[in-house]
Amino acid sequence: MKAILCAEPGRLELVERAAPQPAKAEDVRLKVSHIGICGTDYHIYEGKHPFLAYPRVMGHEISAHVLEAPVGSGLEPGDLVAVNPYIACGRCFACRRGKPNCCMAIEVLGVHRDGAFCEEIIVPSVNVYPAKGLSPEQAATVEFLAIGAHAVRRAGSVEPGARALVVGAGPIGLGTALFARIAGFKVTLMDLSEERLAEANGRFGLASSITVGPSALDQAKTITEGEGFEAVFDATGNAASMMAALPFVAHGGVLVYVSVVKDDISFADPEFHKREMSIIGSRNAQKADFDHVIASIRSGAIDTDQLITHRTDFSGAITDLPRWAHQKSGLIKAVIQAQG
Repeated sequence: MKAILCAEPGRLELVERAAPQPAKAEDVRLKVSHIGICGTDYHIYEGKHPFLAYPRVMGHEISAHVLEAPVGSGLEPGDLVAVNPYIACGRCFACRRGKPNCCMAIEVLGVHRDGAFCEEIIVPSVNVYPAKGLSPEQAATVEFLAIGAHAVRRAGSVEPGARALVVGAGPIGLGTALFARIAGFKVTLMDLSEERLAEANGRFGLASSITVGPSALDQAKTITEGEGFEAVFDATGNAASMMAALPFVAHGGVLVYVSVVKDDISFADPEFHKREMSIIGSRNAQKADFDHVIASIRSGAIDTDQLITHRTDFSGAITDLPRWAHQKSGLIKAVIQAQG
């Protein structure tokens, strides 16, 4: 089968390798259809990922058709599926608590083990979700949207009608904003780039926005009548932004860190305590989030045509992915078509 191999930072190769075979009773053999390109993939290509051994086949935003499935899995050959790429141990404390998304021994496809920039892949059946009613291209958007859906669910007690601020207008931030709106929140988007904010308004109708700068907090106070946002979601992957988010949170509100950084995060305790606010981490996504995303795409609540801005195939990806790693203007989500 064909596969795109990141042999080392800055070098992609289109190679031939043996198709994988099921090794365990619970394994599902999949024919990959489409794969979304994630920020993680760009970081791997650029040599910026801290937990990766090269060479590596990247790709964890997966749309596929079932080739072989275990009896009793509920999957049949030919079924279109989305894949949860977070392989959990099933035994640790988090897994026993029903939180496989933060398994203590988690392995991520395309990071800790080879991913789906290839024609076939083997995945445990528990990580394979039917995507009936979606197109193969739509199914490739489910995983990254599930990150935002999970972050909104992590906000917990925040009720419909609440004012929410999403910081960061990249793919994860946009997904978070869209699912915050589906949850009934009044959403404001904040970003450094006026171009991104204008595009979000044009594509998704996210008209309330704040441009990062000296007047950002004053703009937030105007929007919220001086009270702050009941929920703030930081999806920037930037430590300075994460630490600067507290003053935007209403007293009694919640701050959800959607992205992760290697840096230490610190903040002024008086800002934290006087609000009696909650600071919550959001990691990956769970089956409920994937199901919510699939249902939202199927119903038309999410328009994936507005999210997918760039397309390529295996041969084109060798030059397209390196270019898109640097040329971000107009780019929201790029998708590789694995099969013709």
